[in-house]
Amino acid sequence: MAVYDDMIFQIVREAEAELAKKLEADIFYFNGEIRMQLFQWFREVIEKLAARPDKKDAIAIFLTTPGGEATVVEKLVEVVRKHYSLVYFVIPVAAMSAGTIFSMSGDKIYMDYSSSLGPIDPQVPDRDGRFLIPALGHIDKVNEIIKKSADNVITPVEFEWVMRQDFAMLRFYEQARDLSVALLEKWLVQYKFKDWIKHRTNNPGDEVTPEEKQARAREIANMLSDNTTWHSHGRMISMQTLRDRCKLEIDDFGLDLELQKHVRRYNDTLSEYLARSNIRAFLYTGQAA
Repeated sequence: MAVYDDMIFQIVREAEAELAKKLEADIFYFNGEIRMQLFQWFREVIEKLAARPDKKDAIAIFLTTPGGEATVVEKLVEVVRKHYSLVYFVIPVAAMSAGTIFSMSGDKIYMDYSSSLGPIDPQVPDRDGRFLIPALGHIDKVNEIIKKSADNVITPVEFEWVMRQDFAMLRFYEQARDLSVALLEKWLVQYKFKDWIKHRTNNPGDEVTPEEKQARAREIANMLSDNTTWHSHGRMISMQTLRDRCKLEIDDFGLDLELQKHVRRYNDTLSEYLARSNIRAFLYTGQAA
């Protein structure tokens, strides 16, 4: 088994070296839920990667995640930005919920036609702290029943359900939602839109004002956090949908077939290794080994 693993990671390191040359960036692989338990591990790997004599100005984070906690995303961004002036996110398959928020802190987002981000429905710990649950679905249901009460069509069962809710937890869910939107707005303006100087569609050639950047960021954040738009916490939003509906600029790594080959070789080899080994969270870079 050890020999087989050595062969797998030889393939991974070769692909990583090609990706580092193609993207002109240090390479970092993140696969798993975004939870505080990973923070120290994440910080340690980033610090080792950034301490190398041949460290690059940019880091490319290959991100695969079902989501996690927005508060943790904020800490991860602080760590990465302490050490790198340029941050790229590569989405080989899918980065959902908090993963979408994380990717919006990048200077560039790389996807291809088969990649997906997700709605930014923040995930919060349940009462026992064991599992993460989507906050917006809970808030939406409560608001729906409140509206039915205002319209005087609430049922006794719905009334009883609302009365059993922990309103401190509901407020916690609302705060998680507000934080997600605020982080998205902040990072889009600060990083993703920093080179958006001139309009290219409306009033082409005119300078883009800070107010216009803020308004666009708010529009994107509100759209991605709107459950009535996406209908499902697990909705996979394609690169083309992000471009067309959210007006986000996404770099298509599929246009460079050589780059796409290396992305898939790197990601798919590691993903298959994790599935076979039943590993639920994995941070990796061969450059800091």
